[in-house]
Amino acid sequence: MTALLHRVKSKMFIFAHRKARGLLDGEYGSVFKGRSLDFDDLRAYVPGDEVRDIDWKASARHGSPLIRRYVAVRQQQVLLVADTGRNMAAESLGGEPKKDIAVMALGVLGSLALNHGDPVGLVHGDTTGTRALPVKAGEANLERILRKVDDVGRHSAPSAPGEQLGFVERTFRRRMLLFVVADEGAVAETTERQLRRLRAQHEILWLTIRDADLTAPAPAADPAGRGTALRDVVGRAAVVHPVAASPKVLAAYQLARTERDASRSAMLRRAGITEGYAGSSHEVVPAIFSLLESHRRGG
Repeated sequence: MTALLHRVKSKMFIFAHRKARGLLDGEYGSVFKGRSLDFDDLRAYVPGDEVRDIDWKASARHGSPLIRRYVAVRQQQVLLVADTGRNMAAESLGGEPKKDIAVMALGVLGSLALNHGDPVGLVHGDTTGTRALPVKAGEANLERILRKVDDVGRHSAPSAPGEQLGFVERTFRRRMLLFVVADEGAVAETTERQLRRLRAQHEILWLTIRDADLTAPAPAADPAGRGTALRDVVGRAAVVHPVAASPKVLAAYQLARTERDASRSAMLRRAGITEGYAGSSHEVVPAIFSLLESHRRGG
């Protein structure tokens, strides 16, 4: 197995027990309404399986519960949409670079898709342009996708997630499952009208990666005594840290963040797009499970 995908799968085993992984796989299978299924075979029941899938007659003959397994007749296409501008090199709420959380999230959703026989593609980019990797099956393709996202650094071009969404709208006519991974400021660069058009054409899941908390205590200096001032990855200016040092700055910061979050969530909700949140890699699996469950229930 290739390096980044192996890392993603290893974290999935650490962060989610067998039952949770089984439930996650089941939720993915329920995203597309009306997916046509054909009976495949029977297997032993394990905790977490849907009771409705038990074949009671076969179970009675066998002497223990058996589950009916199905295969999808109609293949679905999954398009991963990721910001690979320098915003994703910034620190997340949990302290990791945002790109590490994006790699984890895209790897988890991509693995679920491949497990269901669904091919996966990628649209990514920054202000220099939008690029795409074709929708294909296989773990080698998913590894290439993850490497593109992992290449983000502080010297990458500025982020432009609205450009990537515009590219998807212009380029992909077939109905797909879009999985968008971006940071908290992404929706400000898009329009609600654009999101509504995309939602009319595709199923959309949106994962927001949480920003670093500037109200937290400043990190200590390293052993050599060098300072640890934070820098804005967009303008590269030093950031006052923590903002809690000034009550007025703290109040303004908290208000601006609350208003931005409320505006983004309201816009996505009006567009009919299901949103989830992750501030660290260990939050990705439960966040994707909640996303899929909420989407299945209609938001």
